[in-house]
Amino acid sequence: MDLFDLAAANLISPPILFFLLGLVAALVRSDLAIPEAVAKGISIYLVMAIGFKGGAEMAASPLVAAAMAIVAGIVLSAALPFISFNALRLTSRLPRVDAAAIAAHYGSISIVTFIAASDAGMAMGLAAAGFMVAVAAAMEAPAIFSGLALAGRREGEGGGGTMIREIAFNDSIVLLIGAFAIGWATGERGMTMVQPFFGDIFRGVLCLFLLDMGLVAGRGLRRSAGKLEWRVLVHGLYMPLIGAAIALGLAALIGLEPGSAALLMTLAASASYIAVPAAMRLALPEADPSVSLTLSLGITFPFNLVFGIPLYFAAAQWALG
Repeated sequence: MDLFDLAAANLISPPILFFLLGLVAALVRSDLAIPEAVAKGISIYLVMAIGFKGGAEMAASPLVAAAMAIVAGIVLSAALPFISFNALRLTSRLPRVDAAAIAAHYGSISIVTFIAASDAGMAMGLAAAGFMVAVAAAMEAPAIFSGLALAGRREGEGGGGTMIREIAFNDSIVLLIGAFAIGWATGERGMTMVQPFFGDIFRGVLCLFLLDMGLVAGRGLRRSAGKLEWRVLVHGLYMPLIGAAIALGLAALIGLEPGSAALLMTLAASASYIAVPAAMRLALPEADPSVSLTLSLGITFPFNLVFGIPLYFAAAQWALG
């Protein structure tokens, strides 16, 4: 399957079309909305489902391959903020603290992008190894400490202990790792027991969640229109490509198959809009969160969802298939 076929398959899939529906609805100022409690419940379900399924698949995966992939993810998460930071300092007039905060977002990951890419990979017949869930969890935190180093902030400053607890016990990370462990412990038998809940309805729930994410992204873009210079906005388009390219090289080095390599590329290309904003609020309160969130949620998230994911799968197939 070539890039055009992958892109077409992704674009006409129900989850992506519902995301685009939400994006357009927000941009035209529709009053369409998903109640916050419903959106929270859906996100809990999706994280639990992807964690459990990954754990069940991990039961049959080689531990050495999983360990190498996790190390590769940690290296990416720690290193990418330095690339993002220097690119921003060279191309924009952002203060150092804002550039560092943005850079931390681009080293960490978007769990929703990861879930969408996992679903797209299965639809394309390029399913990834179950241990990629553990890689996603491992990539949340290292970028935050890189961002603090770039801002010139020592670990003990800015509520360091509170920040570490915020990262370690972030609700999505606790649920992801916990569900992964349960899936790993119960294996194929456990997956069979919960198949209708975690299997049959998964994609329908994902459609509803991406509709809400489209609404959120569209409202963010509408609020930020004209507030950011174009040199900062384009960072949200080229930084994912840089991260994905480096991840592809690492995937080839450690011998990942195309499906897992594409997921590693997606993780490296995504930007956090949950864990990192919470940590930056504590550690770098002087940084402007609207800048980081506009880039990560308003620019990078839609780009990855619509164009990036098929590109990463096509590149992984071409290089490693």
